[in-house]
Amino acid sequence: MQPQPVEPEEAEEAVGPSVVPARAPEEAAAPEPASWTGLPEAVRERIAELAAAAVAKLSLSDVPRQLRPVAKFAPAKRAKLGGTALLTALGDSSQFRTAVLEWLREHRTDALDPNVADSVAAAAAAVLLGESGAAGRVRLVAKNAEETALRAERDAALARNQRLEAEVVELRAALEEARGSVESVRGEREAEVEKLLRRLRDQGVQLRQAKDAAEAARAELAEGGTAREREIEALNAQLERERRRVAAERTRAERAVADAEMARQSAREAREADEVRLALLVDTIDGAVHGLRRELALGDRGARPADMISGTRSGLGPGDRIRDVTALDRYLALPNVHLIVDGYNVTKTGYPELALADQRDRLVHQLSALAARTSAEVTVVFDGAGVLSVPAAVPRGVRVLFSDRGVLADDVIRSLVAAEPKGRPMVVATSDRAVADSVRAAGAHPSPSAVLVTRLGRV
Repeated sequence: MQPQPVEPEEAEEAVGPSVVPARAPEEAAAPEPASWTGLPEAVRERIAELAAAAVAKLSLSDVPRQLRPVAKFAPAKRAKLGGTALLTALGDSSQFRTAVLEWLREHRTDALDPNVADSVAAAAAAVLLGESGAAGRVRLVAKNAEETALRAERDAALARNQRLEAEVVELRAALEEARGSVESVRGEREAEVEKLLRRLRDQGVQLRQAKDAAEAARAELAEGGTAREREIEALNAQLERERRRVAAERTRAERAVADAEMARQSAREAREADEVRLALLVDTIDGAVHGLRRELALGDRGARPADMISGTRSGLGPGDRIRDVTALDRYLALPNVHLIVDGYNVTKTGYPELALADQRDRLVHQLSALAARTSAEVTVVFDGAGVLSVPAAVPRGVRVLFSDRGVLADDVIRSLVAAEPKGRPMVVATSDRAVADSVRAAGAHPSPSAVLVTRLGRV
């Protein structure tokens, strides 16, 4: 027999206003469904929705520990994300189930009506109340859900069948159209074959006429006798002589064409040789001029009168240290500037994680791009002690040097600075203090490797 709920007013009159209304012991022990999580999906969602609405309003002591995080979810997510946990707690905890029923009786009376018209709501109410007929209501919901699914499958199958029938009708129409096209093509082919047969018959007639004419000519030739044969032989001999003459003329023409081609080739080779000799002569003169300028310590641009005024100085003094990228760009913009790079010192500052060969390749390609943008002469010096083979080809615009065995790259850099004519702007990229001090004393402008690495990163 289903226990009757105690109204809140009656409970207050019986135990006083300070006592919380309690459920009868028999109601707490009401029969439960076999598996709360094995209910039909619609019933599970309905019960989870009701429990989610109640769990956030219950006291902390009535909510099982595992459901307390669920109670903090947003209302829209509480039933969706915590539905399984809520159903499990309803089946495992009679205290929680009783608290949920109390809240529903107080705030959602309509949710506990097992006689409502909606079969899902009625089954959910029966399960929550533990009625003896709950299993039958659940089976009814499951049966309705199954019938709904079967009807949906049937409707889908009918729709699919209708689509297939429409496709069959379309295919039949296409087949009929294709048959009509085939019949039309067959009629055209038959007419064409008939036309060809007529032409073949006409050609057969013409062939027979030609054979008859040939037989008549042969008979006439036989009657003509030897004179006709001698005439034919004379004509054949004349034809052969003409053929030989034409062949001879063709041979002479081909020989003339070959001679003309050889003459053009010889003229082209002679012109190319003259161009090579001229280019070599220009390079020799240019080298002589550069050598003379270097020997006389002359720059590309000589001193100007304004450069000789005493008591003044420019912002680019000889031997100044370069401390940032802006200053480096200003020096690289000078005409005829020579940038000398301490190779491994720069690469180990910028990308030490790479292998030495990869460091060299990356630096040389970056310097090539810098040389193309600034028109500066660029020389990079690497220590050659650990290099097994010197690369034969390097990017354009960069001079790559490897020190000999027993010679330090630092000494090669000092020699390069000393070899330049006095007054030519030179920038030496190195973080080696000894090298920087020595080249600065020689008139070059030292720049830290980190400044050059930053500048190369912008290329």
